[in-house]
Amino acid sequence: MLDLTGVTAGYGGGTVVHGVDLTVDAGTVHAVVGHNGAGKTTLVHAVAGLLPCSAGSVRLAGDDLTGRPAHRIARAGVGLVPQGRRVFRRLTVAEHLRLAERRPRHSVPAGTVWTTGRVLDLLPPLAGRLRQRAATLSGGEQQMLALARALLGSPRVLLLDEPTEGLSPALTGLVQRLVTTLAEDDGMTVLLVSPSPGFAASCARTVSVLTSGRVTGRFGGAEVRADPGVLHRALDLAAPDSGALADAGSGADGGADPCADGGAEPVSDPAGRDPRSR
Repeated sequence: MLDLTGVTAGYGGGTVVHGVDLTVDAGTVHAVVGHNGAGKTTLVHAVAGLLPCSAGSVRLAGDDLTGRPAHRIARAGVGLVPQGRRVFRRLTVAEHLRLAERRPRHSVPAGTVWTTGRVLDLLPPLAGRLRQRAATLSGGEQQMLALARALLGSPRVLLLDEPTEGLSPALTGLVQRLVTTLAEDDGMTVLLVSPSPGFAASCARTVSVLTSGRVTGRFGGAEVRADPGVLHRALDLAAPDSGALADAGSGADGGADPCADGGAEPVSDPAGRDPRSR
């Protein structure tokens, strides 16, 4: 479904990602893990068209997306949930959903278009927050809103950039279950990047290790779930404790409401602007 061949990208003449080859099969989750600064977000931005590739190609179902502007890549069926969520602080949940919902311009099988109703069925906590401004939501609710916004474009591929950043263990488990549901029940193709080997292993069919912008390891999800130490050795981390992976998958936190933890600080769009003012 999504094929990256020799993707190279960077900033200001410097190269951050070097010749990355990566394939995400339809209806599966491929996780890329790496330390901060490894090039994970750069890779996602190159796929989404937010950053040009200086070499290599990005193909979606055989269609070459390389060099297209971000809005055309989105229309082709690539949805992005950015790092930090990037919600608009002054807009309500309902306003976010109205702005995001649109008829897809790419081919979508009958019955698979994402509507506001379908999104709220997947993310029921948002249904009770429709009149609230995004700035008043918890970190977990903001992450749900960012996911809902991306789904309303009915993407063929969903890019998740550090989707558990700043979230509690319970909310990390919730995000893991949502990603698994999207792939297994809805046939969504997902490329996610994360610094957390436990989270990546809990929901991915394939896990790639990114080190200084290069893929230095690739493992099957079943392999790393059976032996979490495989990823930790690849990342040169201390061995995980025996319950780390179970916690990443279960989100156990003593039974607290996973959406009521206050989460991370609310995050706005990069300039803090209200889109209605543009």
